[in-house]
Amino acid sequence: MKASKVAYKPVGMLLGAVSGAVAGAVFRQVWTAVGHDEDAPDATDQDRGWQEILIAAALQGAIFAVVKAAVDRGGATAVHRLTGTWPG
Repeated sequence: MKASKVAYKPVGMLLGAVSGAVAGAVFRQVWTAVGHDEDAPDATDQDRGWQEILIAAALQGAIFAVVKAAVDRGGATAVHRLTGTWPG
């Protein structure tokens, strides 16, 4: 394994935690804006229908994927600018 990849591991883990928190906050804001409730439905919520649960899950997954990709790419780009080596 390349040294740059090993050195980037802790940075990547920290960025992963940050991106999860950011994505969660973004999803809550989006769901509140488009949904009828402040809380997104859980898969086991008896009072919610299939359509609402699946739409919430798809939206949440899309938001998490986009935020994670943006944060990962930004972190890798920053490391590349600082060190001259791509961490991947």
